Amino acid sequence: MPRPSAAVYRRRRLVVVIGLILLVAAIGIGIWLLIAKPWAAADASPKPTSSSSQTPTTTPTTDAESPSPSPSSEQTPAIVACEAKDVEVSAVTDAETYAAGVLPKLSISLTNKGTKDCTLDVGSTTQVFTISSGADVWWRSTDCQENPSSMIATLTAGTTVTSKDPVTWDRTRSSVETCDQENRQRAPGGGASYHVEVSIGGFTSLTTTQILLY
Repeated sequence: MPRPSAAVYRRRRLVVVIGLILLVAAIGIGIWLLIAKPWAAADASPKPTSSSSQTPTTTPTTDAESPSPSPSSEQTPAIVACEAKDVEVSAVTDAETYAAGVLPKLSISLTNKGTKDCTLDVGSTTQVFTISSGADVWWRSTDCQENPSSMIATLTAGTTVTSKDPVTWDRTRSSVETCDQENRQRAPGGGASYHVEVSIGGFTSLTTTQILLY
């Protein structure tokens, strides 16, 4: 068998040397992988546990967060009761002089001198007509009054109103003791002067109205 040439020997030694180099490199890589454990970095991230709060919590609603009631519409201010400084009361008669046998009819004039409307009880329970001759009181409308009633009315600011149903004076002297008597003392005529005063709702006329009887 012929002996291999020198070139063949060199190629064989080169192959062996390369194989040894590759083997040493493979062993070194294996050792580094065992020591470094490069996959550990991926597993090192913490995994969520069952105790982690993933369910959103509900925040209790406070009173401040509750819807506020919408403001109510502005209410119309109530009309207040009339005051004495704003009300002017006067006695009104259907005539100044009365012939014999003619009965005077008496009414009330009310003026609201104030700047605001006001209320007043204008019913018969609060009305009092008084007829006098000098210091002598001849007649009061309440002495023999029957079935008095109340009636609240609104007096418009700056206006004057007059009662519609007059009270009649029978030209006699009144008293609570003589209401059932037909022949009460009659007031003298012949041009005798009498003065009519009136009050209503607690307000009294500041002046009297004069009438003459014949």
